[in-house]
Amino acid sequence: MRKLILLFGALCSLHAAALTLDLPPPGEDLVGEVTTVKVASYEDTINVYAEAYGLGFRQLVAANPGVNPWVPGAGTELVLPLQFILPPGERAGIVINLAEMRLYHYRPDGRTVDTYPIGIGREGWQTPLVAGAKVLNVIKDPTWVPPPSIRADHLAMGHRLPAVVPPGPDNPMGPWAVQLSTRGYYIHGTNKELGIGMRVSAGCIRMYNRDVTEFAHRVAKGTPVRIVNAPVKVGWKQGALYVEVHEALEEQREVHVAEADVADALHQARRLSPVAVEIDWANAKAAAVRKSGMPVRVSVGDAAGTADGHVYAANP
Repeated sequence: MRKLILLFGALCSLHAAALTLDLPPPGEDLVGEVTTVKVASYEDTINVYAEAYGLGFRQLVAANPGVNPWVPGAGTELVLPLQFILPPGERAGIVINLAEMRLYHYRPDGRTVDTYPIGIGREGWQTPLVAGAKVLNVIKDPTWVPPPSIRADHLAMGHRLPAVVPPGPDNPMGPWAVQLSTRGYYIHGTNKELGIGMRVSAGCIRMYNRDVTEFAHRVAKGTPVRIVNAPVKVGWKQGALYVEVHEALEEQREVHVAEADVADALHQARRLSPVAVEIDWANAKAAAVRKSGMPVRVSVGDAAGTADGHVYAANP
């Protein structure tokens, strides 16, 4: 784990840019590195560090249990969960993991991946699972035309929306919008950046405005898009098996029980492995209970002893 100590002035000048990470070698699944940083000022909230380091609110809270997110306190050491097991499935285009509240954009070069924190749909307005979608358009300064369902929802809460919201500070789509082929859904900026890493939208995917500006300049029309929901991910690094556990979405917690999901995922990884893998079940259970959102090693010894010298991934 790497440590970072920032002066307050340096922190304020940080740019909330994407994490651009090298893809792992064939047969491996982990990217990035967990780091720590000391809170520079008593006035800082966790959101300051979430935005500065490309993290979402809930992600940073989960990695720092017991820390007050609104007053973490000067000198408090924050864990920055900047290591990730890549989502299951093909490593191409855009992959969004709802449970993780994170977007992965695999660059066409096949060597790097950009990853961003996102806000997703709240209960009753869930962001849908999607397979086989694509990017239709990239729009600068989008105009928002709220559909009747959203206007009715706001009206029920005593807020009358206009029929059309032009570009500007009151537009909830922010400075850029990436239109998806799934009808009515966009990846866009926001006029409420506090909601990144939370469930705040009516189904669309929100990004920090500086992130969406960068993303809009990097993504191409026709890029494939998958939206998955994987609260538990497993993967390999240097012959060791890891598990990464996130809190399931509220309405799915009866279906996604962490201990059962972790056990199922690890049994599947063992079945797929060409060599015997011994699991540290105490460590696996601790990861399921903790739900830190960070990769945790759960194998005993080295699983890389294959005849051809390769390490095989559970999530190819």
